[in-house]
Amino acid sequence: MSDEHGSVFDGLIGGDSSQWAFGSDFEDPLAGVDTTTPAGVASTDLAGYCLMLGDDALIMSQRLSEWCSRAPDLEEDIALANMALDLLGQARLLLARAAAADPGVVPALPEGSPVPPEDALAFFRDAGRFRNVRLAEVANGDFAHVVVRLLLFSVARHALLERLRASTDQVLAAVAAKGVKEVAYHRDWAGRWFLVLAQGTEESRRRLLTALDALWPLRAELLVTHPVELSLARAGAAVDPASIRDEVDVVLDQVLAVSGVDRPDLAPPAVAGGGRDGAHTEALDRLLAEMQVVARAHPSGRW
Repeated sequence: MSDEHGSVFDGLIGGDSSQWAFGSDFEDPLAGVDTTTPAGVASTDLAGYCLMLGDDALIMSQRLSEWCSRAPDLEEDIALANMALDLLGQARLLLARAAAADPGVVPALPEGSPVPPEDALAFFRDAGRFRNVRLAEVANGDFAHVVVRLLLFSVARHALLERLRASTDQVLAAVAAKGVKEVAYHRDWAGRWFLVLAQGTEESRRRLLTALDALWPLRAELLVTHPVELSLARAGAAVDPASIRDEVDVVLDQVLAVSGVDRPDLAPPAVAGGGRDGAHTEALDRLLAEMQVVARAHPSGRW
């Protein structure tokens, strides 16, 4: 379509390519931000911590995005997609921070590759190098499953981000200041749907309780202190997950009580290691195979 004024698509071609969703001309997400490692903090520990939080966000984002076009109605479909984008934005900043703190964590790519460090971390690491909790990676179930998983994840992440706003690391503090508002919505959305499903039909309640039994044991990993977290928390850069356990329990107990659901008495899985140390379920291998396939097929591609 065109007229004497030119094509209606003129604004979409040429000019600034940064408008596109894919490309090699993205600006550094940390441009203009002080990325100096705070005093008393080991750069390798800071990178490791950012990978933990960034991988949690990235893998949860991927699982939520798998719900696109599959939610019960259009409104919830859009809500889930937007929450996935919130977490993807957090992941990008946190992975970029990890790379800035310790470039050694970034996978080696062909010389001249256009892939920025945060994308290299997302698309060119094998499962054993990811540091996300296993709650984030297990395969999607039904709608009750996504509600329960998001509730358990977002209640803990919200409490953590609230405290992380006081981090001595400027990037972490900035990510937390924005992220706490986003995750508050995620938590409230999941809490409302938990109540609806619990007090809905017999079938919705059955599905909710089934999902709760399956996912509850995995929540423990969110509140277990890793040595890296403890070291950085003592230096004022991070948050010790154990310090938020009581707050997390209070919020979850409130949701369970108002929904008429008993608190599960289920122990964490009896397996060696955890996601923070690269011990994952087979579900992460399958997730990464799908998420990374195009990037790995064209590691030097420009989009």
